[in-house]
Amino acid sequence: MDFNVKKLASDAGVFFSRAMQFTEEKLGQAEKTELDAHFENLLARADCTKNWTEKILRQTEVLLQPNPSARVEEFLYEKLDRKVPSRVTNGELLAQYMTEAANDFGPGTPYGKTLIKVGETQRRLGAAERDFIHSASLNFLTPLRNFLEGDWRTISKERRILQNRRLDLDACKARLKKAKAAEAKAAAEHELRLTQTEFDRQAEVTRLLLEGISSTHVNHLRCLHEFVESQTNYYAQCYQYMLELQKQLGRFSGTFVGNAESTSPPTAATSPPAVGAATLPAVPTIPVVPTIVGVPNTVAEGVLNPNEVKPPASGTRKARVLYDYEAADSTELALLADEMITVYSLPGMDPDWLIGERGNQKGKVPVTYLELLS
Repeated sequence: MDFNVKKLASDAGVFFSRAMQFTEEKLGQAEKTELDAHFENLLARADCTKNWTEKILRQTEVLLQPNPSARVEEFLYEKLDRKVPSRVTNGELLAQYMTEAANDFGPGTPYGKTLIKVGETQRRLGAAERDFIHSASLNFLTPLRNFLEGDWRTISKERRILQNRRLDLDACKARLKKAKAAEAKAAAEHELRLTQTEFDRQAEVTRLLLEGISSTHVNHLRCLHEFVESQTNYYAQCYQYMLELQKQLGRFSGTFVGNAESTSPPTAATSPPAVGAATLPAVPTIPVVPTIVGVPNTVAEGVLNPNEVKPPASGTRKARVLYDYEAADSTELALLADEMITVYSLPGMDPDWLIGERGNQKGKVPVTYLELLS
């Protein structure tokens, strides 16, 4: 009991003495041992690394989980060393709602079919997002967090010890200056040598840890590359899923229009868009085969025989294929990326489609898969 009291009193005295010494240094009233310029640069570089790592870590967490309540919940689970429960992504929740809506509206109706198709794509997007979050957390966030909670804490601890060793060294120097008697000077010099040795040893330990920041940068650089790769794969998956969905909806569009129940007679002219309504970008003009009196319009009648379609005498355009396209039936033309085809339109034809020709082959092709050339 007495030993503990004496130790606490001794620690309090040392703390008070160092606080006074530190204050006098700030006021310029006490001598201070300065570190060399290289050491100071190492300290500044370490502080910079710590500060930016914290900011990048926090903002990446916001990117992966925008909901602050969910981030707090995940933080608590990690601190309690418990597994974070699986959480439904927004895309997966939207997919669930769309599927339930399709069942209520009728899965056989055009709207119901489309809801099911879009919902399935949203489910796949949600699953891709989940995989991306897991990969980014494992390969990017975890190494950053390990640095802050591991290496940086060790560096901070050794820096505090070095600071105390420096204060002890400066205190010994001050006592040596004040010593008058030869015996007191000899004792002060001996204490100074011991204190100098401890300071130099601690400075070397701290220096080695600070120089290890370079290895930290190399490790974080590798993790950053892995993060970019994960993000690239995620967006590529999303892009591919949306292309497939667009292709499926393009096949359904004509059927949906034909099967939709009309509640009002068609108007003779198209009404102008409402103010503020979204408008599509201008599309280059496509040559249109003129309608000949007495010749049936196969597109308007819903029947297209590619062999009966005649290209216009002049004005056809060349187009480069952007993506592979698999023909849904005999009226469509299968496409291969980067090939060149000739395209034109027919009166009354869906503006999202064109007639494409490649040699003796002919059929409908989706506009979104083409780059129209001048």
